[in-house]
Amino acid sequence: MSLEKIKNDRLEKLTRLKESGVNPYPAQTAHGRFLAEQVLEKFDEYARTKKEIILAGRLRLLRLHGGSCFARLEDVSGQIQLFFKKDVLGEAEYKLFADNFDIGDFIEAQGELFKTQTEEKTLLVRKIKLLSKSLNQLPDKWHGLKDVEERFRHRYLDLVMDRDARERFKMRSEIIKNMRAFLEGKGFMEVETPILQALPGGALAKPFKTHLNALDMDLYLRVAPELYLKRLLVGGFEKVYELGRCFRNEGMDKLHNPDFTILEFYWAYADYEQLMELTEEMFEFLVPELEIEYQGEKINLSPPFKRVAMADLIKEYYDIDIKDCGKEVLVKTLVKAGEKIDEDMPACKMVDELFKTIRSKIIQPTFVINHPLEMSPLAKASDEDPQEAARFQLIVAGTELINAYSELNDPQDQASRMKKQEHHHAKDEEIQRFDQDFIDALEYGMPPAAGWGIGIDRLVMILTNAPTMREVILFPAMREKQD
Repeated sequence: MSLEKIKNDRLEKLTRLKESGVNPYPAQTAHGRFLAEQVLEKFDEYARTKKEIILAGRLRLLRLHGGSCFARLEDVSGQIQLFFKKDVLGEAEYKLFADNFDIGDFIEAQGELFKTQTEEKTLLVRKIKLLSKSLNQLPDKWHGLKDVEERFRHRYLDLVMDRDARERFKMRSEIIKNMRAFLEGKGFMEVETPILQALPGGALAKPFKTHLNALDMDLYLRVAPELYLKRLLVGGFEKVYELGRCFRNEGMDKLHNPDFTILEFYWAYADYEQLMELTEEMFEFLVPELEIEYQGEKINLSPPFKRVAMADLIKEYYDIDIKDCGKEVLVKTLVKAGEKIDEDMPACKMVDELFKTIRSKIIQPTFVINHPLEMSPLAKASDEDPQEAARFQLIVAGTELINAYSELNDPQDQASRMKKQEHHHAKDEEIQRFDQDFIDALEYGMPPAAGWGIGIDRLVMILTNAPTMREVILFPAMREKQD
């Protein structure tokens, strides 16, 4: 039967239900509803005492046998079997149900518990109420949504048909809850900063631009919350964090989506060395077993994590010293590595491109530290080497999870770096812009501090063993579907 024929058949049923006086989309439901999981856990007690049970959920299976019908009801906690009998419901009520209810409908069922001859825990339905009539047929055992793109376009069907998908998003919620608990246990306070910003800043990324009609001014969707969170350190808060959405007008792949979730925190009187220790402690809190499997690789999260300087890492793979070599050597090395290169690109971006060719090979948790200072316009220089930033990135399973550094709080140095970056803005929209208000804030004094940011989508991807970020974003950005 075609999908159009099925829909027309259900529309006819909808009409019949209305004509019989049934509201197929009622505003009220019964109070005192049980979840399937609760009923199954206390089944013997409820069955013995003949407790009246009210369940509500989606019909996932219907097996009609003349005057009786077995069905399966699904709610957020799981499934349970229902049994409908003409002798119990009454002939008219049973006929209304048998002729007009379909798999996919949401119903409310009220009755008593019993076990079938095969010991199946079951609800004998004495009253039934339609809560929502479905007009489209669900895919048959996932056959209708094998295409990955269709799963993401129709996430609601993905969640209905694939329990693993639902579990992954439940785990995402749990991970975020635990991260909040960890930070709040360390004395951090959650805050909110603007998503619409007069100047984009806090990350090297191309922003989305919009216009505020009320003030007739251009604004940008934030690429990061960093500069506003550091203003709060100036204001007297010492431990702040924000968990929210950021937006970058860049490419899309397994590790990038135009809008994504980030968690950033700022810690006064701390440095990036302390951040590495706190990061290891956080993973112990999130993953007590200290081991996960990701795409066939065993990942050991036991501290301490390996530490390696970016210059040493590139020297190990390409036998060049990024501290001394010129752009010509960087260009030749990138070409040899198979990368397409714009020779007008600043040397620091070439170094970053070289690092990216290595990153996918780093499987076990590794702190890549001491980036070239030019790559880090908001970070302090290392005390040991002023050409390097007091910074790290945490790489796990070939993926950058965390970026962190000791924060630059010298207003003159920060202004100088921003002006130098601004000079390149016409050619590179990712460049950090000069932000006079931020410089003004620093001139009032910001305590020494360390800042830390993690991509939540990437973290959840790895902790749930998902092959791409799209699997852990409920509604990822999609190309417009062509007819």
